[in-house]
Amino acid sequence: MARVLVTGSSDGLGRLSAQQLVALGHEVLLHARSFARAREALAAVPGARVALVGDLASVAETRDLALQARAAGPLDAVIHNAGVGYREGRVETADGLSRLFAVNVLAPYLLTALAPAPRLVYLTSGMHRGGDPDLSDLQWQRRPWDGSQAYSDSKLLDVVLAFAVARRWPAVRSNAVEPGWVPTRMGGPSAPDDLEAGGRTQAWLSVSDDPAAAATGRCFFHQRQRPSHPAASVTEIQDGLLLACEALTGVALPREPDLRRPASG
Repeated sequence: MARVLVTGSSDGLGRLSAQQLVALGHEVLLHARSFARAREALAAVPGARVALVGDLASVAETRDLALQARAAGPLDAVIHNAGVGYREGRVETADGLSRLFAVNVLAPYLLTALAPAPRLVYLTSGMHRGGDPDLSDLQWQRRPWDGSQAYSDSKLLDVVLAFAVARRWPAVRSNAVEPGWVPTRMGGPSAPDDLEAGGRTQAWLSVSDDPAAAATGRCFFHQRQRPSHPAASVTEIQDGLLLACEALTGVALPREPDLRRPASG
């Protein structure tokens, strides 16, 4: 039995992945941004162990979420599912950051640094192929806001982060997943792809003994590897993103993850 944290699991793909993992007999830690949504998550995923609370738009609350996760016991996997879509305007957080960047990119970085696990899964999108790897204006402070482009950029940076972690931490399986355009609240009711299949790959990567799930530094779609934006594999871009996230949070990605488990007996 694996212990898996699924961020953003009060609805959509996160809830679906959590339900699939519970059905397979795994211990699932849910996550929501508020206590009200945490109660909804627990009601929707019977059998989940607990629902942790923390707003990923806040650096302080993301730090606290990492502490909650570590207090729950050693994690076997984290599915970084939570995300903000492209339909809203530029919203600035209390930390002075673009909310879209804070939730989609900075929070997964901070949770990875503070609550690592042997398997890490980062949700991206097919839109990442239209992302711009330029790191000079991550907060969209100098450019006119373009929600669709900002979202594409963030999803590219999720792949960059997944590949950077795979390179830095060879003992960890770190991958990105494209779920497809599925009918969630973010995707809309007319989205054409299979919702059930959209949640399956991240659950599979987080717990499966299938040799195909043992990959690292790869992008997947429906349990098959798929080519990603070439920039995601560029070492300079990977290191640049890690440095930018370290500067914003004050937390560096450790040289090695702390994956120690308590001694048995």
